[in-house]
Amino acid sequence: MVENIDSSLIDWSRAQFALTAIYHWIFVPLTLGLGVIMAVMETIYLRTGDEFWKNTAKFWMKLFGINFAIGVATGLILEFEFGTNWSNYSWFVGDIFGAPLAIEGIVAFFMEATFIAIMFFGWNKVSKRVHLTATWLTVLGATFSAVWILVANAWMQYPVGMQFNPDTVRSEMFDFWAVALSPMAINKFFHTVLSAWVLGGVFVVGISSWFLLKKRQTKFALTSIKIGSITGLIASLLLVWTGDGSAYCVARYQPMKLAAMEGLYKGSEGVGLVAIGVLNPAKKSYNDAVDPFLFKLEFPKLLSYLTDRNLNAYVPGIADLLDGGYRTGSGTAMSANEKIARGKVAIGALAGYRQAVKEKDNEAAIMHKATLEENFKYFGYGYIKDPSQLIPSVPLTFYSFRIMVLLGAYFILMFVVVLLFNKKDKYLKSKWLQWTCLLSIPLAYLAGQAGWVVAEVGRQPWAIQDLLPTHVAVSKLSASSVQFTFFLFLILFSVLLFAEIRIMVKAIQKGPDLPDDNTQLTIDNESIINNN
Repeated sequence: MVENIDSSLIDWSRAQFALTAIYHWIFVPLTLGLGVIMAVMETIYLRTGDEFWKNTAKFWMKLFGINFAIGVATGLILEFEFGTNWSNYSWFVGDIFGAPLAIEGIVAFFMEATFIAIMFFGWNKVSKRVHLTATWLTVLGATFSAVWILVANAWMQYPVGMQFNPDTVRSEMFDFWAVALSPMAINKFFHTVLSAWVLGGVFVVGISSWFLLKKRQTKFALTSIKIGSITGLIASLLLVWTGDGSAYCVARYQPMKLAAMEGLYKGSEGVGLVAIGVLNPAKKSYNDAVDPFLFKLEFPKLLSYLTDRNLNAYVPGIADLLDGGYRTGSGTAMSANEKIARGKVAIGALAGYRQAVKEKDNEAAIMHKATLEENFKYFGYGYIKDPSQLIPSVPLTFYSFRIMVLLGAYFILMFVVVLLFNKKDKYLKSKWLQWTCLLSIPLAYLAGQAGWVVAEVGRQPWAIQDLLPTHVAVSKLSASSVQFTFFLFLILFSVLLFAEIRIMVKAIQKGPDLPDDNTQLTIDNESIINNN
């Protein structure tokens, strides 16, 4: 393992990975969300035989294709960065982390590559049923890609199904299904994919509203709005369920992240969930007497219920997690200093074991290995120099969580209003609602990015929870080389994003391959009004 790494190297390596992940997540959720919506539209085409639905599906499919192509490029760079910038991490967990990524590449990627060609170029070359099957399999392939990447990420948050091999200094998988089906992985998959469906719904409703504002393709816009808002509303409501499951997992496996999400420094029984709050910038230390909030509104006892299904359950705060001493289901919680001490014992035992093996001292090797196994649970803590390092950025985690939740509630309200107005034919006259839906598209991206900030910033300082701190996972590079590639990627990704937006805008301005029905609709509406 690497110690005494230049802090600027760690910062730039984290910044570069965050930059790549942020750009990648601009493209991925739209791929997943648009994929489902266009597949639903093509399914309606197969059932009705109406060419309108075919051309509607083809329009959204065109936007799907533009977005998909650029998303692949950023995804490949993201995976390469594990080897270039995080070589210690790759070595430590390569036998585990590589498995889901290999499955993603072999199964999902080739599945997408095979069927996406039929989906785009097979309209007049294969039967309707074969084409629809190819469309759904393309969507399924994209979702499978997300599955295995999220499984890998979930393992970093909650490492299970592994054992440490002191001879190779690597973590090795012994239970694939424990990794693939861990509660963290299941909740992360559903929560992430459903959030992508919400973004897809917001995008379709927003772009369709643009057509109405331009008084173009009214029938296309209204039907797309209906499909998009139904998809988005269903996904939004299901997100409430998966969000509850995610909070429960975080409370069990990452209590420090939960405490940061809530700005909770001192735990108690019957803890409320903060709805809206403003953190106190004067709060400098976890154990000072400064109130962590300038202002807050909370739902009484709700956090206790979410974490333990008990309104009066005890929820530890940041100070409790570092000082220890509170009661848990398995006894009394350790302090951070105790964990750090046991982590150092584990690291020393590993060094002793490897030296004993080198000297062929079997008795000493057995003794050191037993000590390592006894303390390995706290291995990563041995690299922590001060307990305060275990606290993630509370402001960034706290506010990002609130942005995600409040925007999620906003989208539920938006989809409900859109469906009510669309049902009563008021949507055509509601310019304010059309503008609201159009301007809500960036908010859907913001909600998704905020969710990833909570997930990744909230688990710092860990690359792998409790086993490998971020500062130990980094490659031994010069900070200047990482800084150079950071700006190189920033320029590259910005150019790709600008190109995608420009191409998509042109495709949207061109519109679907349908006759513009706005003139006839206007005449019909005027006739109805005059007759009344």
